Amino acid sequence: MQEYERKQLLERVERESATVGADIPETITVQGEAIDLRTFVFEIKRRETVPAGERDRVEQAKRNLRRERNERIEAIEERDITREEGEELAGSIIGIDRALNALESLGPTDLEREQKAQQAADKKRWMSFLQQALGRDDDGAARRGR
Repeated sequence: MQEYERKQLLERVERESATVGADIPETITVQGEAIDLRTFVFEIKRRETVPAGERDRVEQAKRNLRRERNERIEAIEERDITREEGEELAGSIIGIDRALNALESLGPTDLEREQKAQQAADKKRWMSFLQQALGRDDDGAARRGR
């Protein structure tokens, strides 16, 4: 893989809008162990709150996913891999990020407040994506005709 290809993949996974529309992987191998990630996340998310006994399990899962994400980033940065392997790693990193986002939002919830927060976050990601796609500066210079 060429250096510029590595940079493109790393930029793709670090993009704020990377997880928009991304699916949580069905299964993922973390530290040599296959985990039914999608099932785990949906099982935890369907509850209104996470019971005290499950909180440790969720926190451990988040730590393991973060560790796995970092290892996969490192693989893109440093290993001698093909473009296809890099694409596969990038896709899995985005899936991990999607799962982490879902797990981070757990806890006692006010559904109306959560919906508004989700809509605000979606709007922010969408605006960021549009600004990037249209090549506009953060200060809005392109919008003012400068």
